[in-house]
Amino acid sequence: MATATSSHGRTASPSSDVGAGRRWAMLAVSTLAQTASAVALHGPAFLIPVLHTREGLSLATAGLVSAAPMVGVMLTLVAWGVVVDRGGERLALVTGLGVTALAALASTTAHGPVGWCGWLFVAGAAAASANAASGRVVVGWFPAGRRGLAMGIRQMAQPLGVAVAAVTMPVLAEHHGIRVALAVPAAAAALACVAVAVVVKDPPRPRRTVDTARNPYRSDHTLARVHGVSMLLVVPQFLVWTYSLAWLVTDRGWSAASAGALVAVTQVCGALGRIGVGDLSDRVGSRMRPLRWVAVAVVVTMGLLGAAAHEEWGVAVLLLVVASTVTVADNGLAFTAVAERAGPFWSGRALGVQNTGQFLTAAAVPPLAGALVSWTGYAVTFASASVFALVALPLVPVRDEHDLRDR
Repeated sequence: MATATSSHGRTASPSSDVGAGRRWAMLAVSTLAQTASAVALHGPAFLIPVLHTREGLSLATAGLVSAAPMVGVMLTLVAWGVVVDRGGERLALVTGLGVTALAALASTTAHGPVGWCGWLFVAGAAAASANAASGRVVVGWFPAGRRGLAMGIRQMAQPLGVAVAAVTMPVLAEHHGIRVALAVPAAAAALACVAVAVVVKDPPRPRRTVDTARNPYRSDHTLARVHGVSMLLVVPQFLVWTYSLAWLVTDRGWSAASAGALVAVTQVCGALGRIGVGDLSDRVGSRMRPLRWVAVAVVVTMGLLGAAAHEEWGVAVLLLVVASTVTVADNGLAFTAVAERAGPFWSGRALGVQNTGQFLTAAAVPPLAGALVSWTGYAVTFASASVFALVALPLVPVRDEHDLRDR
């Protein structure tokens, strides 16, 4: 059952305890678990209009309700990482998704913003289990030469979860009320919980020794640099995600329906881009070199988008689609690299730190970028995002990485 590790404690190729079909089934279920988590985290945001117009909440209060699960996630990511490292991936997923389903179901019986905030906070805190555990299942069961592709597929879960929430929850809220809409994340989490219990098996780990269980943050700064790069690259990603629709409507004169359709297309492009970049990393035997290529692409694309938006060129819309694709391409690469570098006894906590940093940065982007848009306009704001990717370039730890094809 043992899995060999490198001198840095990274997980090498898993043993053949399961067949290829079971591994891909576990990838599918892990993706489902992360999708259910995304529905629980991002779904409440689509209820803001009904919370405001029908339930009588102010926009600020409605926004607070929608943010409750995100707060829960940020406060519990590292704690769930500890559970993964010490108790296993399956335990974390079944427990977390089960609590998510119960808390979301309880929110359907709540009355008023206090009850909704409380139960959605609990749902988000429990849903954080999928962020670390589902990724560890993929890294633990797939060999290094297929791990980038597998993680790229798993990283499709976030846009898929957002899409599921977007096409179900606002419609149900409009026609049947908030409480029926809140049953969607409860059902998604319950379905994922059952699937995990039936399909997922904890990946093999080496025998715990001083060498295999040592703290990877003490040996060098590689993980810290990857965390920093990811936080910097999340700025252009969330800037484009948050303000692309507003720019198309206010500056380009598009209808809300047309703009929304294009944004949906960019989500699909971003998901496919993650898969493509993950597969590329397998082929070149490196996560960090493609990560640096992505950062270069973000610098160029956001700069060109800013220039095109300023000059009101028609190509600006095409550049927005390209930007929406390349700015999310780094996620799977960094996520995989963190798990590989941290090793089987620290990857849960390391992935928790990775996600916490990204969530904290992402939370700051909408208000700060909104202020910059009001002051300078969309063109300058888009172009300014390239600076963050430019700063990230020298931080990518390419020289510290071993060729994955040698493992």
